[in-house]
Amino acid sequence: MRFAVGLYRRSAHLVHEAAKFGAVGAVAYAVQLTTTNLLWSALDAPALTGQAVGTVVATLVAFAGNRYWTFGHRARTGLGREYALFFIMNGVGLLIQLACLWAAVYGLGLDGPLARNIAGNVIGVGLGSLFRFWSYRTWVFPAAPREPEGPGEQARQEA
Repeated sequence: MRFAVGLYRRSAHLVHEAAKFGAVGAVAYAVQLTTTNLLWSALDAPALTGQAVGTVVATLVAFAGNRYWTFGHRARTGLGREYALFFIMNGVGLLIQLACLWAAVYGLGLDGPLARNIAGNVIGVGLGSLFRFWSYRTWVFPAAPREPEGPGEQARQEA
């Protein structure tokens, strides 16, 4: 039990960030699902086009939630830099989604609404989200530099 408590204390910040990321992601996911399926059904958009447009719209929602809430405690490196990197990392996440959708529709010939949603909006979004969480923490919203804790710590860092 002590091990579990100690592990939680050491990783609590990661658990809290992941929970906030999940909440923001859930809202963005609802926006993406609605937009994508509306484009597919009402406008008869091609599979990859509907997926791409839905993801771009959801990315706009996700940026605000992640910058100001999920990673609001992290270092601020400039709105322009963060925005550009956020969209680049979402572009990679989108490529992951599109690859999953492409494999289902064009590789396996599964082109029904259920197959599109499972491939693009479940598997693709899941894999893309894992990449996004890691890349946001690593490059877009980096950890704030640690302050020395005392004179001894400062001397060790300067040496």
